[in-house]
Parts: sequence; C-alpha cells; structure tokens
Amino acid sequence: MPRASEERTSARREEIVDACENLYQTMRFEDVTLKQIGAATTLTRTAIYSYFQTKEEIFLALLQREYSKWIAELGEIEKSKVKFTAPKLAGMLARSLQNRVQLLKLLSMNLYAIEENSRDANLIEFKKVYKASVDAVDRCFRKLRPKAAPAESYDFTYQFFPFIYGIYPYVFPSDKQIRAMKTAGMKLKKRTVYKLAYPAILNLLEKK
Repeated sequence: MPRASEERTSARREEIVDACENLYQTMRFEDVTLKQIGAATTLTRTAIYSYFQTKEEIFLALLQREYSKWIAELGEIEKSKVKFTAPKLAGMLARSLQNRVQLLKLLSMNLYAIEENSRDANLIEFKKVYKASVDAVDRCFRKLRPKAAPAESYDFTYQFFPFIYGIYPYVFPSDKQIRAMKTAGMKLKKRTVYKLAYPAILNLLEKK
C-alpha cells in the first residue's frame, strides 16, 4: 500500500475512533450506535464498514489506543533514575492509572462481549498491545526486584491487572448506584484513582 494510502487509512480510522470516544464521554456503551458514530465523522456509514464491522471493533481500537498511551507512561517509569522502593513504585504506578481514567472506564465494560464481537485480526492486534502493557508492568516490577524469580513477577502482574479492571466503578459510581447505596444504608466515601490504587499496589509489591 502506498504511503499516502496508509496515512489516509490511519487518519480515517483515528477519526472514527475519536468520534466513538467523544460519544462515550456522555453516553453508555450500550447506547452508542454505529449510526451515531458515523454521523460524528466525515465518512458515510458504508465507508466506516471498510474499517470496522461492528461498534465493538471501534471500542476495541479505542481501548488499544488507551493501552498504547499507558505503555508510553510506563516506559517513562522504567527509565526513571530515582531509587526504586515499593512505596515509590506503587506511587508511580498509581499515578499512571490516575492519568488514564479513560482506560479504566473502558476496562470496566464487558470486554468478553467486545472481544467476541470483533474479528480475529482486530483482536490479535489488540492482544499484541495488551501483551506489551503486561511486559511494561513486568519491567517496572523488575526495576524494584531485579533478582525476583519469574514466578514472583508473574504473580504480581496477574494480580495487578485484574485489580485495575475494577477501579473505575468504585471511584466513579453512577447517580443511580449512589442513590441505591444510600437507600441500602451504605456509607459512601469519595476516592480518587490514586488513593484507591496506591495502597492496593503497595500491598501487592510488599508481598513479593
């Protein structure tokens, strides 16, 4: 494919993903449609099908982009010249999550359904980026524990990632959820991503 065609294809894909992201700021995943995404772009709905066949594929591309941004930040953590301690690394990882609220919001969705409704080629490309994020977290862990056995690193990584999937709902409950919790007599405590993530990540690090 000529370079100009590649750039045009990339620009159009980004336009579609941008439109999806903008709609997702004010709408639920369930309420966003391909028709609405198309209306928010300069492309026809038919043209959109040349790039994505389902809205799930668009959301998967958005999630892939968010992971890529996070990977870049994890790379900066890895290159940091500061002395790594468990509290220091926990703070840096928690702050990186605080900066990626959109990623956390996407992770709180039904990813199983999104992946099942995406073509294999799209899913494979996403999994490559996801693996890169796992590897980036692993490298950060090894800056703290350079002599850690592979099993230790694996245990940390695969406790860390399931944990971050649940952060968003605890920090950003919906109005309906807040009303229900108040009615049920639950005490509500405002949290930030950082304040929720830091002690949990520190706990995981100090176990290793």
